[in-house]
Parts: sequence; C-alpha cells; structure tokens
Amino acid sequence: MSGHRRRPPQRSTAGLRAAVEQATSRGARRRPPQNARRRPPQKKRWLDYPRSGKQGPRRYLPSWRQVLSLFLLFFGSTAALVGYAYATVTIPDPNPTTLLQNNVYYWSDGTVLATDGSVNRQNITLAQVPLAVQGDFIAAENASFYTDPGIDPQGILRAVVHMAGGGSVQSGSTITQQFVKNTYLDQSQTVSRKFKELLISTKIGASMTKEQILTGYLNTCFFGRQANGVQAAARAYYNLPVEKLDVSQGAFLAAAVNEPSLFQHVDSDPAAKRQAQARWSWVLDRMVDTGKLTPAQRAKYAAAGFPMPRKWAPGSNLAGQTGYLMQLARAYVQQHDPSITDGSLSRGGYQIYTTFDRKKTAALERSVARTRRERLDPKHRPVDRDVQVGAASVEPRTGRILAVYGGPGFDHSHFSDNADTSGVPVGSTFKPVVLAAALQHGAVLRPGKAAEPITPASKFNGDDGIKIKDQQGNYITDDKDPTGLLHQRNDTPERWGYITLRKAMEQSVNTPYVQLGEDVGHENVASTAEALGLRPNSLAAPSAGFYIGTSTPSAIRMAGAYATFAASGEQATPYSVTKVSHNGSVLHGFTAPAPAQALPKVIADNVTDVLKGVIARGTGTRAQVLGRTAAGKTGTTDDYRSAWFIGYTPQLATSVVLFREDPKNPQLLSMAGVGGTEKVFGGDIPTAIWTQYMRDALTGLPDTPFPAPAPLGHGADEPGAAKPSPSAPHDKRGAKNGGKQGTPTAGSTPGAPTPGPKCHGRRCR
Repeated sequence: MSGHRRRPPQRSTAGLRAAVEQATSRGARRRPPQNARRRPPQKKRWLDYPRSGKQGPRRYLPSWRQVLSLFLLFFGSTAALVGYAYATVTIPDPNPTTLLQNNVYYWSDGTVLATDGSVNRQNITLAQVPLAVQGDFIAAENASFYTDPGIDPQGILRAVVHMAGGGSVQSGSTITQQFVKNTYLDQSQTVSRKFKELLISTKIGASMTKEQILTGYLNTCFFGRQANGVQAAARAYYNLPVEKLDVSQGAFLAAAVNEPSLFQHVDSDPAAKRQAQARWSWVLDRMVDTGKLTPAQRAKYAAAGFPMPRKWAPGSNLAGQTGYLMQLARAYVQQHDPSITDGSLSRGGYQIYTTFDRKKTAALERSVARTRRERLDPKHRPVDRDVQVGAASVEPRTGRILAVYGGPGFDHSHFSDNADTSGVPVGSTFKPVVLAAALQHGAVLRPGKAAEPITPASKFNGDDGIKIKDQQGNYITDDKDPTGLLHQRNDTPERWGYITLRKAMEQSVNTPYVQLGEDVGHENVASTAEALGLRPNSLAAPSAGFYIGTSTPSAIRMAGAYATFAASGEQATPYSVTKVSHNGSVLHGFTAPAPAQALPKVIADNVTDVLKGVIARGTGTRAQVLGRTAAGKTGTTDDYRSAWFIGYTPQLATSVVLFREDPKNPQLLSMAGVGGTEKVFGGDIPTAIWTQYMRDALTGLPDTPFPAPAPLGHGADEPGAAKPSPSAPHDKRGAKNGGKQGTPTAGSTPGAPTPGPKCHGRRCR
C-alpha cells in the first residue's frame, strides 16, 4: 500500500461546475471576445449635463455642485456687469425743463399777484421749508432717507407686497430715486430707465448731501394744478408761501405727490376728496410711526379736520387787471436793469415785489364796472360799444402806483393798457400846468418888456373867438389854416369879458389860458410839465392848442403830476416795483425814486387852492359827493373824443380818462351820444368813476386839509383888463349853458349831465 500514489480528493460534480463558471466569467471580463469592437476611452465633460451614469429623470436634475457653480457664475457675472455699469455711467446734465422757473409778482402786502413763465415753479432753499413739513414728505415717501445710500430694496419689496395685498398706494422709490427721475431722466416705465435710475441714485447718494437731495426733490415734484415744486404747490392749494405751511397742510401736499391729477380736483370732486382725506390721514399716522409727531399732536390735527385746499380756477392768472399790472411791473424791471431781458425772464426765477394795492385795485375795477352798468347800454346803444376807460391812482410824496384800470382784461382780448397808453389828449386837465408855469416864471404881457408876476387873481380876456398874440405882440395864425388868424374858441359862444385865472380854471374857459400860455412861453410851460413828471415825448409841438391839452401823457403820468400839487410841489416819479430778487438773491437798482422839489411850495399850494374851487363851484361839482377835502380838474377835447377827471386829496391822486375807439381801426371817435347824452364832459362819467373809487379807497383815512396857500402878492393883468366888457356879467355862465357843469337845467333828464354847447375848435373842459 505504501507503493501506491495518493490521489487528490475528489470534488463533487456541482462544485466543479461552479468553479468552471467562475473562471469563465473572470476570463470573459478580462478578455473581450475576439470578434468584439474596441471602444475608445471617453473624455471627461466640462459640463456634465445631462449627467452621465444616471438614468431617467435623474440625468436632468443638476447636482448640488452644479447648482452652486451656476449661482456663483450668475452672481459674479451680475456683479461684474453692475460694477462695469456703475463705473461707466455718469450723472447727466439736468433736464432743461427742471431749470425753468416762473416769475412771481407780489402785491404790496406780500401776497402773490400773479406768475408768468412756461413752468410754474419757484425754487426754494431747504431752510424755507418748515422741519415738520420736511418730515411729512420723509414719512410719506422714504422714512430711511437720512440713512439709506439712495436706494432701498426692502422698501421696494415692501411697497409691492403692500399694494398686492390691497393696501394704499406706496412709492417703491426713495426720495433720491424720485429726485433723479425728476431731474435727470424721464418718466418712462422701462427696465432700462429703472436700472439707470438705480445706478445714478447710488452715485448721487455718494456725491450730494442729503439736504441737497431733499431740496432738489421738493423743487421738482409735480403736485397737480400746474404746480411744480413745493413752493408753487403751497401757493396753488393754500395761497401761502411754503414757509407758512403747517404740518397738516404739508401732509396733504406730501399725499398729493402720488396722485396729483386726482388731488388737484379735491375742491370739486367728492371721490377725490375722500381719497385725499384717507391719504392725508395715513401720512399723519406715518409721522407718528417715525417719531415726527406725538399721538397728542396727531389728535390735535385730526380734531382740526382736513385742511381743505382753496378752489382751483385754471387759466385765471391774467384775468381782470392782473395782466396790466404784470405788464407795468415787467416794463419797469427791464427799464431799470438792462441785464434782465426777455430771455432771462423766460427762464424765470425772478421775484418781483410791486407797489400795487390789492384792495384799491379791486375798488377801482368795481367803480368802473358799476358806472358802466349804470351809464352805458351797449346792447341797445351802438355808440356805447367801443367806449374805453383808463385810470391810475398814485400816492403823493412817494410816487407809488397803487392801482390802475387798464381795460376789461387780457381774458377779454384787450391787451392795451389804457392807464399807460399815450395817444389820448388830456384836454383842459393841462391848464393847471400852464397856471403853475405862469406863477413860477411870470408872463410877458407887453412886447419888449420883462415878464411880469402872475397870480390866480390876474385877469385875462375870457371872451369866445378872440385873437391870440405872441410875446412880440403879433397875432398868431391858425395851425389848421396857416393863411388865417387864430380865433380861439371856448366851449360856449358867450362873452365872459376879463375874468380871473381862478374863475377861468373853475369854469374851464379856454381863451385866458391860451393867451396866458403864449405869454409864459412854450419852453417854460414844457419845462414845468417835465418837472411835474410828464415825459417829453408825450408833449405836443408848440401851438395854441398845446396850452389847453393837445399833449397825450398817460393816465399814470397825469396822476403823478397832480400828486405833485398834492405834495406841495415835491415830485416823486410814479413807480411800480419796490424789490426784485432772483433765486433768492436781491438785485440792486430798485430803490424808490428820490422825491425832488419840482415846484416851490407856495406855487403848488396856490394851484391846489384854485383846483379846490373846480370841485366847490366849477365843472367838477359832481365830485362833492366824496364828502371830503379834494381838488381836481375836468377835461374834454375836440368833438368829445376824450373826457378826463383828475383829482386828489393829500393821501391819493387819481386820474380817469374816457374815450371811444374802434378796435378794428384804432383811432379816437367822437363820444357824442355816449351814455344817452348829446355831449360827454369830464365832469360827468369820469368824475362819477373817480368819486366812487376814491370813496372806497380812502375809507378809514382822515379828512386831511390841504396846506393853506401863502399869499403871492399882486399879479399883473392882461393889458385892457381895466376896461369893462360890454358883455353879460363876467362871473356867471351864459344863460345858454344854464349854470355850472353838473347842475341840471330845466327840462333836462334827472340824473343826466347838463348838456353844454359844442366845444368849438380847441380842447376844452
């Protein structure tokens, strides 16, 4: 048995088969089949998406590494893009319209008279806005204004969520963003504009102070009612300067910024009022939330009620006398500062403070309207249709123009200022100028002799139709017919004989003053007129008619001349502007004109004494209803083409002119038949307007007497005055005229003016 070889242990059939299969499987994995194709090795992909090795939907689900990489890539790219945009964007120039302002004209009491310009804006400084009103806007629009960098992502998100939930309208933009949008961009709602707004806002926030930004915002917001900026809004809604707004009013304006087109109608639209009240209340609540108001203060404003804005009247800016007042002030400003041109005024920013008295201007307008209603009937009397009125009221000693009446108004397409027009002859209202010149310079009564003193008691021939001599004793020729001698006419054909200059003034007799003017000399009379403030270019050329009113000064200048008499010879040039500032800086050159002694006091006071007689017993007796001390003179011209009354008290001088003009063919027309009367005199309709106005304008002022005139001594008479006249009594009006102007004759219509005889050949009354 030891010689036999040992056999290995026998395996079971099943075990053997398993071993073979395992070996075959390993070999198969190690060696591909000989007939199989060899595949190239796969390269690793930069972006493994869809994901390899995954089946079904899992292949398209990114891995967390892919999500993180994508986020980092997007964030980095966005940051780079924003950084590049921020680095390259520049703050643009402001929109030209945001630089435009309007000009504001103020009444003498400081309230706004009117504004002009293409944009209703008056820029202010932040110091002008009360802190509480600043708080209104910050609470309503951007509570984090003083701490944010110019943008507020949380605020934008909060506004979106709030409005999506049905809350009240809130602005998602910061005050800085709104300032940028208003000043540098446009109002378009595009993504690119919004992105640019955010970038510029960030730069603005880094380069400007918060005070500068808030100021710019308040000056550029639109509030409705054509008001740009908080100053214009304060005027449009409350007729107040922004400095005088309270917290409650400021809350309304802060609310109006969001819906200006709705809030502007709060005075007439109940729905707008309800929304405005709700928004106003919300702003006050926000003031409490932000610590700008205490609950007790909030309750006080709630108890006071909604601050209802005033009624809005669009397009009424130049109605009534406003246009004429602005026109006067604008012309004065440009005359006294050549640097203020039409171009600079069109850019705006001027604050123009005038002398115009709001109450007196309204009183003058009422007086004209009342007299027109009572005396004129254009519907049934065609001659009444084209009647024009001009008037001006000047303060003696200062020259301040307190009121004018220039016509029915720009809103009635009447653009010519009747108070400042030249072209309407002044008639017999020029006679006091001749008298003043005679009292000062004397008159050459005898050829070759020196001038002799003249007083109101000096006598001259008052007969109608007399021939007039020059200083050399030669008869002068008729300026209308140089081949014939002048036969000067009065307003009546009667013969007055030799009467005093006082009497001739009271009864408006022409012939004494024409001869007196020739004896005094054109040069002396003209120099006196200029000293009284009449412009040289308004004075007529030398002629006999010059002395009784062929010159054409304006109503303003005539009021100023008579104001000199009222001020005892102290002349102050009429002026309309007291101060001008531009964007808050006061401009020089607008100090009041310095008064000058144009006439010796004794002469001016004697002229006043004579003119008192015109009202007491002459052609101006209708002015007696004023019921106080006054002096004045009536004036009427050839064929009744104009009628004047100029009168004054120590406190006020006012001129009124009536004329008729065809608007299609501008020229003076006869007023015969106007008001239903055959003839129109200065003692009629103009005196009625003057009296009604002066009664209102002087309410509350004392009845101050004029200074007593000092005696002038003995005055010379015209040669021949000692001889008695063969005519009727010298100191009475002829029977044909029926007594003093203003006293109805038998058979006349009660209340109608006394019809006088035709004013023949020259200016009269």
